[in-house]
Amino acid sequence: MAGKAVVSLITGLEDSEKVTVAFLTAVGAAESGRPTLMFLTKEATRLAIEGTAVGVACDGCPPLTDLVKRFQAAGGRYYVCPVCFGARKLDQGTLIAGAELNGTVPLWDWIGDDAATTFSY
Repeated sequence: MAGKAVVSLITGLEDSEKVTVAFLTAVGAAESGRPTLMFLTKEATRLAIEGTAVGVACDGCPPLTDLVKRFQAAGGRYYVCPVCFGARKLDQGTLIAGAELNGTVPLWDWIGDDAATTFSY
């Protein structure tokens, strides 16, 4: 089995190109058979809300909605920082499929004792 991958993202749609690159990285890992988790913090927590990850960041960039669908289809999961989520007064009932509120301890539990490749955006 391929090693785990964690993509940490702090940016929301205020930097849609960075969000696109993070999703491309996560999709690539998940579609390659790696157990893949995106850890969404700060403004990136909004991306876990249904209907938020939309748009095209640049000429030639894939639509974010397509990347979200591909990530989900490949078994990708999201841990959404509960502190950041709560600070923004977001509604847990609107989380997208595969997203759950979990902080750093569950993140480390998910990684476990295995090696994990990490990316931070």
